[in-house]
Amino acid sequence: METSLHQQLKRCYAPDEASTEVVLGEYRIDAIRDDELIEIQCASLSAIRDKANKLLKRHSLRVVKPVVWRTRIAKAAKPGGPIQSSRMSPKRGNVLEVFEELIYFTRVFPHPNLVLEVPMVQVRETRIPSKRRRGRARKDYKVHDIELESIEWTHEFRTTDELLALLNIPAGTSEFITSDLASWIDRPRWVAQKIAYTLKHMSAIETVARRRSGIIYRCKTDSANKVAA
Repeated sequence: METSLHQQLKRCYAPDEASTEVVLGEYRIDAIRDDELIEIQCASLSAIRDKANKLLKRHSLRVVKPVVWRTRIAKAAKPGGPIQSSRMSPKRGNVLEVFEELIYFTRVFPHPNLVLEVPMVQVRETRIPSKRRRGRARKDYKVHDIELESIEWTHEFRTTDELLALLNIPAGTSEFITSDLASWIDRPRWVAQKIAYTLKHMSAIETVARRRSGIIYRCKTDSANKVAA
């Protein structure tokens, strides 16, 4: 679903209106700033994987993948109608969520011409009544739009080393299993397994051995500080 968030972020990154929706060969680019192409991707990174690979052959590319830090949930009776209620969701996003998308981007990142920017955003999610009802008294709501309220802070990634820095790996650690990783980042083990899978396919870590406790990994320090050519 195309939301206002995409358009608002596009205006944040473009120097002016003329620098948005620029046609370049077979592609339409969200924004161009100086000599850098900018793609805003609120949906899955898999949707722009092939496009990014082709653009990176000749251009510098910044892929902006927002992560929702806080959400204000607003309800209206109809599209464009006045807000009837508003509250902050107790859920808080985390930059580690970017790994859920990078799993589809391992053939693109890292690259010497690529910057992955992850803005942590606060949004307003407007909901309107759906035609379905949960019961006689309770209405079912659907998301009508998502709007940007603020960009709280941003992360930039150019190398796998910068991704590894998010994982709180203790100094001097040579080998680890995903239960260790889950403990360091305070996340369930299945999340750590996804992160390990992603990093392995980016050649940031390698498999050392398999034990009953799990697969043993080691950081590939010779490649972690470099980007793929």
